[in-house]
Amino acid sequence: MQAKLLMVLAITLASLIGCSGKSSDTGSVLSNEPSVAFVKTQDGSPLEIKVDLFDTPAAKKFSATGKNSYIGNADAITQGKKLFQMYSCTQCHGGDAQGQTGPSLHGPDFHYAKNATNKGMFETIWNGTNGGMGAKGKGLMDPTDATNGLTPDNVLQIQAWIRSHNDKLTGNE
Repeated sequence: MQAKLLMVLAITLASLIGCSGKSSDTGSVLSNEPSVAFVKTQDGSPLEIKVDLFDTPAAKKFSATGKNSYIGNADAITQGKKLFQMYSCTQCHGGDAQGQTGPSLHGPDFHYAKNATNKGMFETIWNGTNGGMGAKGKGLMDPTDATNGLTPDNVLQIQAWIRSHNDKLTGNE
């Protein structure tokens, strides 16, 4: 009887400890809710992204698994192409992401090896690089306007379009 009581208390205590997330004055950030730990392409340090920005089913799934459910989705691919053009990604990466002044995004050889995965490419797009690409994530693209920039869902759509150029690499491997 005492063993059962101790086990129930241990499970309850572990559950309570696991529920302590963190938040900031600008909203909660990814902590214990998703299982994906994002890192900056520049230096590998933690990349905190507000949980409430992952506001679509695809974005929520991505934050939990690192898998992009838009891969192969025709509507997402169409929207991703529009966003790629609208945010001037074509200026460096070319009209079909084949590379211009910036590297090709088709793979399998990427300037940043982590971009072979959707998690890695997401981190690179969201927070930028040391090589000249600025952050495109919401609140980072324009520090004077927290509403400017791509949402996680937008980044996933852009990835779907980029991945549509290489049928051997989905990024979800």
